[in-house]
Amino acid sequence: MATVEEQQAPTETPERKQSITVENPATGQTITEVPALDGDAVIALVQRARRAQPAWEALGFAGRAAVMRDVRKWLVDNRARVMRTLSEENGKPWEDAQIEVFYIADALGFWAKNARKYLADEGSLPHSPFLLGRKLVNRYRPFGVVGVIGPWNYPLINNFGDAIPALMAGNTVVLKPAQITPLSSMLMEEAMRAAGAPDDVFLVANGRGGEVGGALIENVDMLHFTGSTEVGKQIAVQAAARLLPVTLELGGNDPMIVLSDANLERAANAAVWGGLQNGGQTCISVERVYVEGEAYEPFVRKVVEKVHALRQGAPGGPGEVEIGAVTSPDQLETIEEHVRDAVEKGATVAAGGSRGTGPGTFFEPTVLTGVDHSMKAMTEETFGPTLAIMRVDDADEAVRLANDSNLGLNSSVFAKDPKRGEQVARRIEAGAAIVNDALTNYFATEIPIGGVKDSGLGARHGRVGIQKYCQRQNLVVTRVGLNKEIYYFPYSKRMAKLFDWSIVVLYGRGSKRPRGRG
Repeated sequence: MATVEEQQAPTETPERKQSITVENPATGQTITEVPALDGDAVIALVQRARRAQPAWEALGFAGRAAVMRDVRKWLVDNRARVMRTLSEENGKPWEDAQIEVFYIADALGFWAKNARKYLADEGSLPHSPFLLGRKLVNRYRPFGVVGVIGPWNYPLINNFGDAIPALMAGNTVVLKPAQITPLSSMLMEEAMRAAGAPDDVFLVANGRGGEVGGALIENVDMLHFTGSTEVGKQIAVQAAARLLPVTLELGGNDPMIVLSDANLERAANAAVWGGLQNGGQTCISVERVYVEGEAYEPFVRKVVEKVHALRQGAPGGPGEVEIGAVTSPDQLETIEEHVRDAVEKGATVAAGGSRGTGPGTFFEPTVLTGVDHSMKAMTEETFGPTLAIMRVDDADEAVRLANDSNLGLNSSVFAKDPKRGEQVARRIEAGAAIVNDALTNYFATEIPIGGVKDSGLGARHGRVGIQKYCQRQNLVVTRVGLNKEIYYFPYSKRMAKLFDWSIVVLYGRGSKRPRGRG
């Protein structure tokens, strides 16, 4: 496989002489510059990936799994370097970078183990008399070249992490990482080379969003996107023009419900971690909390106390800070706007509430109380280190307010009785729910996770998380057949009468339920 420098080497055209400056958002310092590809260069990458795909598919599940396990070994051996890169380009604490490395290492093994099972031919027995004696098979075959467009908040999990099942399905992948966080994706390209993957099986297309993303949409065979709802809708429109299959993991404004009998200490710990981990820059993070009745005041006290104890600053090594930087300067504006809007409409800032000081892009970990659904913090995705907490009378009100959103990605419920918690969780209009915990349902790789409403289309994880990267083929095999079936030409009155008799005999009976009312 070509090196990153060879792959993205500038040519004489002005467009390809452009570069992207990568900065550490926690310090404001420049880390490096990487070449920015133009549309033509991206098309060339897709063509290379398309030429490489047949041999990669022919390698089989065992051969591809061996590469994935060797990538995992490389990742573990180079974990300090990878975590440092993640921390620097994203401004995230060391421990948040560790979570990304853990997930990727786990996912590499999971898909290497389960891809063959999830994509095995599925046989069925025919129910129709027309098909007696036939072999029925549903099979999966890779699309060819899959495009992955990833976000800046998880440069490994939601970038290379989405490429793993696509690769294990037999596709080649062209990945466009976010413009501001390309370096960890380039490391995974290096990992694929070190693991002996064939040339051009996994390629990174660095560049500016519109041009690179547009070129992928116009040229790949299937696309997965993780990012904002606004951009996801634009991609869906572009993809529809050529009926490109797409899956979209979009925004979230995820609710937590705390019932009055819940373990408030655990609920408060989960709310603070689930809402502020990764600086709150997690699609499935807790953004709004509904607390039932008399549990509200003690819950708020616990949360505020815990948030005041958090350390924020430029990440260094392990155990230094809990809250890092806001990775995108544009997001900093959104966070500040949502907090200001809430305060202007009557909310109280119980902790934090302001931009941090220093050269980096920081926003203090913030708790808002006295909130309601007139405020953007409760109805839109803030995507920052904020928690908005609202008192409700009962579980019914909590569910109603939790569902009062155009988004539906993740949710959580805390209750003393897990069965009651599950009953409440089942009523929430979200693609995922977790009882007595936060965020950890993302690590349940066995079951799909995806959004409803404006939070996306399709899902990752589980069988559908790899089957989505494949075309389905319906196979019906007649093993022993007559020279002529009864439904073949020529038609005759005799055969029509026989056919009509068959319809009556096979399907002419109704139910045996009693007739009449009641």
